[in-house]
Amino acid sequence: MSDVNRRIVLASRPHGEPTPAHFRLERGTVPVAKEGEVLLRNRYLSLDPYMRGRMSAAKSYAKPVEINEVMVGATVAEVVASHHPGFSAGDTVLAYGGWQDFSVSNGQGLRRLDPASAPVTTALGVLGMPGMTAYTGLLTIGAPKAGETVVVAAATGPVGSLVGQIAKLKGARTVGIAGGADKCRHLTEELGFDAAVDHRTGDLPGALAAACPDGIDVYFENVGGAVFDAVLPLLNDFARIPVCGLVANYNMTELPPGPDRVPALMRAVLSKRLTFRGFIVWDFADQEQAFFSDVGQWLREGRVRYREDVVDGLESAPEAFIGLLKGRNFGKLVVKL
Repeated sequence: MSDVNRRIVLASRPHGEPTPAHFRLERGTVPVAKEGEVLLRNRYLSLDPYMRGRMSAAKSYAKPVEINEVMVGATVAEVVASHHPGFSAGDTVLAYGGWQDFSVSNGQGLRRLDPASAPVTTALGVLGMPGMTAYTGLLTIGAPKAGETVVVAAATGPVGSLVGQIAKLKGARTVGIAGGADKCRHLTEELGFDAAVDHRTGDLPGALAAACPDGIDVYFENVGGAVFDAVLPLLNDFARIPVCGLVANYNMTELPPGPDRVPALMRAVLSKRLTFRGFIVWDFADQEQAFFSDVGQWLREGRVRYREDVVDGLESAPEAFIGLLKGRNFGKLVVKL
């Protein structure tokens, strides 16, 4: 075991898009596990859009990362030393170890993983927080019915890809929005979406309207921006819009130019009787076992598929994260440490 703990800390708070200068790689000593604790060697680090919000000091649903603190993040880790009755050296666990090689945990929130039942990295994606976000948000808020049209943006990402596949399992017609021809082909040819729309096309509203001739009954919102502008006119009466993210807005420093669009939005909410509901995945923590049971079974049966985008080395995390916010990843973004 190395006697050096590499860690990436928040060097400064970004105003707008993050750059590598907002992160700093440090080297320190490996922490020591005390009584009731375990020492973890992080093997895989999850990179997710919510981390951009943690870099800001603005009030939110979770505490921000402080300057000079380790960046937060879920990890798949190996227990290398244990003084905790519930864990033994050699166990593989899902942890919240952050952007570093080693971390210490008191056992709270750790979940033991079985490498024989599924690849351990799925605990960061399709069988982890992103997967549960898709499952709970779509089924609880979106509640798609057979024959309805479900649209999801960032559709090749870990949340969007599962949203579309679950919607298909429920009998809905699924349309995915993604960036680039390769991603769009992946949606229809590999994941079974009924249609895919490239948001980089010169006419996103027209392309989306052509893909949704009967309008949109459920729109799973995780992007916002120009994508939502194209979606809004197509929403049918009583459409449901689960809102789990607004990636297009995370780096904004001011409101976009143009007229105030709130009155038009509120008129649509009223006249079409739309349901918008923002949610954080742990609002539905009581559904965790149902999620594991259902999605785990669908994976074993080959009815759900997933894709991972794995980059090597902790030092690669800042650039990979910056690319994530620009849609450069293709699948669930994971750093192999």
